[in-house]
Amino acid sequence: MGMRGGSGGGGGGGGLINSRRILQKFRQLVIFTTGSVKLKLILFLCILFTLFLFAARAASLMGWKYQSYNTSLSVSRKGYTILMNTWKREDLLKKSITHYSSCAELEAIRIVWSEPNPPSKSLRNFLREVVQTTSRNGRELELKFNFNKEDSLNNRFKEIKDLKTDAIFSIDDDVIFPCTSVEFAFHVWQSAQDTMVGFVPRVHWVDQPKQQYIYGGWWSVWWMGTYSMVLSKAAFFNKKYLDLYTNQMPASIRDYITENRNCEDIAMSFLVANATGAPPIWVKGKIFEIGSTGISSLGGHTEKRSECVNKFVAEFGYMPLVSTTVKAVDSRNVWFW
Repeated sequence: MGMRGGSGGGGGGGGLINSRRILQKFRQLVIFTTGSVKLKLILFLCILFTLFLFAARAASLMGWKYQSYNTSLSVSRKGYTILMNTWKREDLLKKSITHYSSCAELEAIRIVWSEPNPPSKSLRNFLREVVQTTSRNGRELELKFNFNKEDSLNNRFKEIKDLKTDAIFSIDDDVIFPCTSVEFAFHVWQSAQDTMVGFVPRVHWVDQPKQQYIYGGWWSVWWMGTYSMVLSKAAFFNKKYLDLYTNQMPASIRDYITENRNCEDIAMSFLVANATGAPPIWVKGKIFEIGSTGISSLGGHTEKRSECVNKFVAEFGYMPLVSTTVKAVDSRNVWFW
């Protein structure tokens, strides 16, 4: 009995010693491998994150679409009306109308027509067919021409009595923006319905030695990191500004624009800033030019625009434009935000 007991005690002690030795070796192994485990874990997480980014990018490249907003704010309000300026470029007008008519929240299109001859029958038939093919849920997109006898850039902001929406998207016939970008800008405008929200920023500053204002184009915006205007060639604003532009803005400004065939967009920026005391909002978006480069490519463009700014300051009695550095970006289309 004693020997069995001793033998049993010795066996238990040996087992305890072996357990301790195993535990010590395990601890040594853990201590030795902790650094490599951490390193491997970090590498694994980096690889996993990289794969996620590539998958998201691939989804975008393959044409997968993000689901648009369905907030109560956007559902409870009407969509927007496109106000498109055109001049003897039926091919560009057809391309633009065909593209924008597919935008989901578009309610109506108004074409500003200032040509001496009415639109051709073939153009009317083409646009009518486009409208019919893009009708949604039994609702046909409204399309009308706004005819003008006088050829003036002021026509693009002439008051329209029977508009269906408060929101106006002013656009030229030779520029295209993706519908996703346009409707993101529309949602930005819904949060600030008294200001202008657009894709093409410009800036002004003071030439101190001459005590005159200078108009700056895109490269000035890029260099200075600030802007004070968004051009109406691609911008949202409230329909009430059509009435203000036509009936309340100084007639001398409209006469100046008609005579010089320039700066109606600057005048609208002055008008809105004067009414709100606030800056516009620049929305980041990819622009596709489908026509000529326009008057901005002509010599003396900056000088002429600077003359407009100083002329309008004199008419308004002060400088209403407000500079800002804010830019609205759709975070669904960027990797980091």
